[in-house]
Amino acid sequence: MHMSKEEENHSPETLPSSPPPPDDGLKAWLQVLCMHLVFFNTWGVSNGFAVFQQLYTETLPQTSSEISWIGSVQISLLFFLGVFAGRATDAGYFRLVYTTGTFLQILGFAMLSLCKTYWQIFLTQAVCMGLGNGLTFGPGLAVMSSYFSRHRAVAVGIAAAGAATGGMVYPILINQLLHTHGLSFGWTVRAAAFVMLITQIPGVLLFKTRLPPRSSGPLIDPSALHEPPFLFFTLSMFLNFWGLYFAFFYMGTFARDRLGVRDTQPFILTLNAVGVVGRIVPGLIGDRFTGKLNILIPLSFVSAIVVYAWMAVSTVSGLYVFTVVYGLVGGAAQALFPATATTMAPDMSRAGTRIGMILSVVGFATLTGPAIDGALIQGMGGRYTGAQAFAGSVIFLGACAALAARVAKVGWELKVKV
Repeated sequence: MHMSKEEENHSPETLPSSPPPPDDGLKAWLQVLCMHLVFFNTWGVSNGFAVFQQLYTETLPQTSSEISWIGSVQISLLFFLGVFAGRATDAGYFRLVYTTGTFLQILGFAMLSLCKTYWQIFLTQAVCMGLGNGLTFGPGLAVMSSYFSRHRAVAVGIAAAGAATGGMVYPILINQLLHTHGLSFGWTVRAAAFVMLITQIPGVLLFKTRLPPRSSGPLIDPSALHEPPFLFFTLSMFLNFWGLYFAFFYMGTFARDRLGVRDTQPFILTLNAVGVVGRIVPGLIGDRFTGKLNILIPLSFVSAIVVYAWMAVSTVSGLYVFTVVYGLVGGAAQALFPATATTMAPDMSRAGTRIGMILSVVGFATLTGPAIDGALIQGMGGRYTGAQAFAGSVIFLGACAALAARVAKVGWELKVKV
């Protein structure tokens, strides 16, 4: 016996079990502050990985492709653990999951200060910190999203700006202490670990779950696998994140190896600084005028075009122009994807599970993307055109998948806010 669509929409399984999101108030915006600091200490560290990529290629015998595995495994574990951490959050174990993740992040950073070899760095910076990232990011995003509906894209955009602020603070701190003040690698990393410790305290104290726990249910939500918008959007996130991190990982080595720039820090800082605007303003436009998915699609297409244009950059001034434009559109895409992912749950009590499913799939993209880029650069004798073409192409295909998700959701009607 098949229920009608109306009966399905009003079945007990999908009825809201709590009042609507407040969309405002001190408690709600405190969750945004906490999530900003989560982005600061997860994506912010990863967005600033270019400074580690450059440092390790200068001091370790491994190739740039092998070194990129440190950053790619770290960010991929953030996504891979999403399905487990998200389901645990829905089941009422947010506090345990989040505090465990915070402990692992700080432990990994602290132990990195003692490392001397590639494998020691890999285990601390990639595995330990990556596991911590995965246990804090997905649960934090699910909790914060439960406080917002109409203003969710703005809230996620402000939170996601933490990826840009973290991507500025950590590289500046490491460069200044290591090169300007002459501190050892160990003491430089210990100082960074202390910054992480201080900025993790608000999340541990102030994150508050709003929805009652959903103790029963599977690890994944099987109904999502029958929803074309969910499937196309998940594919879109996979393809986009397969290419989006290329610039964040390899900007410094490109400036050094192809343009002969000795101090690459200004490029890394510019990329993240303009990303603050890129992560907030499109969210405002999406909330008030266009809808999240409607603005994400053109920005994703533009991101692909900008990466293709990177192949023509041959001067320092040209690289600055690319850095500013990509920081805006690439940063916007990074923020809008998680904001839009939160709309893929018909019931916010399943938000952690649904977000976790998407993030876990994206983990495969962030695991392999930077390594593929490094292998292409190495295979082409140090030229970046192959990696640039790969990154631009997968981002373009991701934009096409996002367009397919919109068509599957609302059809070809242009004026629908979605």
